[in-house]
Amino acid sequence: MSRKPELKGRAARLTRLLPPGGGRGQAARAPFVLLVVVLLGGGLIGLLVLNSALSEGSFQLDDLKQETKNLTDQEQALQRDIDAYSAPRALQRRARELGMVPGGDPAFLGPDGTVKGSPSAAPTGTTPLVLAPEALTAPPDGVPTLTPWPIGTQPPPAPSAPSATPATPTAAATSTPSPTPTPTPGR
Repeated sequence: MSRKPELKGRAARLTRLLPPGGGRGQAARAPFVLLVVVLLGGGLIGLLVLNSALSEGSFQLDDLKQETKNLTDQEQALQRDIDAYSAPRALQRRARELGMVPGGDPAFLGPDGTVKGSPSAAPTGTTPLVLAPEALTAPPDGVPTLTPWPIGTQPPPAPSAPSATPATPTAAATSTPSPTPTPTPGR
């Protein structure tokens, strides 16, 4: 027969405080184990949800980085196009294609309205035929249609048609009045 060892001192006093019987301790363990299992399961599920959210955010970040890279490349390509179109030689070529000519010597107006310098007219030369957008629409009956040509190529020869009034550059140059100085308001 085994007997419980006899306790002395402090241990004996503590055992007197606890009620006798071991059945109650077994019943208290079940809710505790259940609570620990629920907490561990909830923690694992929470970690799984957090990990999924972080990976989803990572995929969105990668997509946004790729979109930013594509937009940056597109912006750089457009900037190169702008730089090419705004280069002095490209502007000069486009101006010639549009029929523009370099200007003559400029004149400047002083604050008191006096003209400084002597203006000269722009040199006249042969310029390609440039049509207004309205002229490219459906023409009236009997008038030949004109087609636009690609930029950077020579225009097709203009059809020769008799004109009612011949235009001469000397007549146009002599009929324009000379510029008169106009006083401008002071600053």
